[in-house]
Amino acid sequence: MSSLYKRPDSKYYWWTAWYKGRKVYKSTKMTQKHLARKVQNEWDYRLVLGNTDFISNRLHPSTSVGPYFTKYLSFLETRKSRRTVETARGVLRQLKNFLYEINVTNIADISVEVLDDYVDWLKSAPKTKKNHIGVISLMLDQARKKSVIQSNPASDVTLPEMKKVREYRPLDKIDLKIIFEGAGAWKPYYQFLHHTGLRAGDVAMLRGSNVDKEKRKIVELVRKSRRVHEFPLSNALLRFVPSGPDAPLFPMLYSENERTLKDNLAKPRKYMQALLEAANRPKATLHSFRVTFNNQLRDMGLSIEDRQALLAHSSSETTKIYTHPNFDLALEYVNRLPDFAKRNQNVTK
Repeated sequence: MSSLYKRPDSKYYWWTAWYKGRKVYKSTKMTQKHLARKVQNEWDYRLVLGNTDFISNRLHPSTSVGPYFTKYLSFLETRKSRRTVETARGVLRQLKNFLYEINVTNIADISVEVLDDYVDWLKSAPKTKKNHIGVISLMLDQARKKSVIQSNPASDVTLPEMKKVREYRPLDKIDLKIIFEGAGAWKPYYQFLHHTGLRAGDVAMLRGSNVDKEKRKIVELVRKSRRVHEFPLSNALLRFVPSGPDAPLFPMLYSENERTLKDNLAKPRKYMQALLEAANRPKATLHSFRVTFNNQLRDMGLSIEDRQALLAHSSSETTKIYTHPNFDLALEYVNRLPDFAKRNQNVTK
């Protein structure tokens, strides 16, 4: 049974009742008791019918956006990987900023319309927006399971059209000329991408101990396949390999934390894309160097089997030394790749 009472800090009558073992409170916004009783009767009637919309927030006092996001991230930390938690943290940080901008402070007030507006608010590619809604949907689904909300509005969000973009396009001679002329401090890194065909993250993780100048080879664990692979070290890379103690070749990128490494790789990628955009060239990514490496060797006549070995395609084999079956031939071909890092090189399309 419900009751009315007065608080010292409020001029209104307050309604209180027990619901599923919990005591809930709500202001009637009435200063006269006879009017407050009318509100009390209305709310009692709703409670009997099982309509708890008017007290849902009071049933869950921790459903304010900030505290609830913090609680959810703590929940994830006990069950998910660090990378998953950090991804969720970044998404929820942006969502919280948006919600505060539009004065939404409670989880229960996150609607389909609010999330549709959030999708429009994000200055990101359609794929990134989809990923954001995926993270938010998992959070809201957990809230639904805990009876914090009655349904998950993220399931009805309208996402922008996903247009397939050929991001991994090969770089032609004009692109490479533009990139290397404006590369600045990123020139050695781009040079390694161009002359090894290694993935961007694998190049970023190279250390001095991975490079054998005398035998002209790079020995490194390929992270995707978990194999130790030997790659030919072309003449064009020798001047970029420092002599001295073992240290990362690219300290501004190197990190054993996957999340940090990914964030670091965004710097040379965005720098390269800015160079291409300024020259009105199509968009490309760091992976485009890998595609270009394959295509250039193909055009020189290197067989597909040799190219597959050079590119170290992923395999189920774990931590096994993999040497190219014809290492000298591979070295001969990579030495024939054009050296765009040299100054005053004439390049035509």
